[in-house]
Amino acid sequence: MSTTAKAPTRRKRMPRAERERQMIEVAEAVFAERGYTAASMDEIAERVGVSKPMLYEYFHSKEGLLLACIRQSRAALREVTEEAVAQAASAEDAMRRGLRAFFVFIREHREAWSLLRHEMALIGTSAADEIEATRQQQTDLISNLLGALVGESDPIRAEASAEFVVGACERLAIWCERHEDITPEIVTEYAMDLLWGGLAQRATKIDTARPEHHSPR
Repeated sequence: MSTTAKAPTRRKRMPRAERERQMIEVAEAVFAERGYTAASMDEIAERVGVSKPMLYEYFHSKEGLLLACIRQSRAALREVTEEAVAQAASAEDAMRRGLRAFFVFIREHREAWSLLRHEMALIGTSAADEIEATRQQQTDLISNLLGALVGESDPIRAEASAEFVVGACERLAIWCERHEDITPEIVTEYAMDLLWGGLAQRATKIDTARPEHHSPR
């Protein structure tokens, strides 16, 4: 009585985009744990479960993998910030929602935040430029918000205010690392207490300076 041997089961190939996301997620963790210089492509490949040549096929170099991590984080941060602000009912609500989105992102993406905040170790690499591009993205978003919702018509003043907000929030995020009990909601209110007062006064001045429009009789 003969038996037919079963063909070996082939492992289902993971779609390229999904595999790339997996590699980036693991790389973020390794970079955060070891630091960029000490992190090795061997360890990243082993954790992902792929060969090192495959890792190089996707990203070409360790720096290329780091750039991919930063770019993905930047895109994710932009998405959550824009979605939060889009649902706002007022300028103050928009600022509060935007700030909270940032602090929630930092809390939920610790590995990505670690890459961004340790930029001094990356000076001289393309990653430093990518980190600055992330900062510039947030500055542009806030500057546009000030123009659209607060009514700031002076682009230089709006840009200066946005730079101030971004810098302040970065320092608050670092401070939050030392205070695990401070939730995104709490630190958002701290930031609003300090930032919104000046912005609200500026909005009031702008409204006061606008000429009154009388309805024709």
